[in-house]
Amino acid sequence: MNAHRAIIRKPIITEKATILREGNTYTFRVDSKANKIQIRQAIEALFDVRVDSVRTVSVPSKPRRQGVFAGKRAGWKKAYVTLQSGESIDVLESI
Repeated sequence: MNAHRAIIRKPIITEKATILREGNTYTFRVDSKANKIQIRQAIEALFDVRVDSVRTVSVPSKPRRQGVFAGKRAGWKKAYVTLQSGESIDVLESI
């Protein structure tokens, strides 16, 4: 169970993610090294649902600056998880 929790970091709650939830697609921030199979297994184990498909996006790092100090914001990985019809996740309760 802890291994699954390490893969799924947290749900993403934005305007776009809320619109996608109407189509039974949920968005999560996941471990950068996790693959689609590991993400599917973690979602099914943590939330007791059946996953239809998983799509992943690697969000690139972006340059940031504060005064004379320049640096980069870290990149991360996002997963769009589509559940089978009739399944749902209460995202706000799982935070």
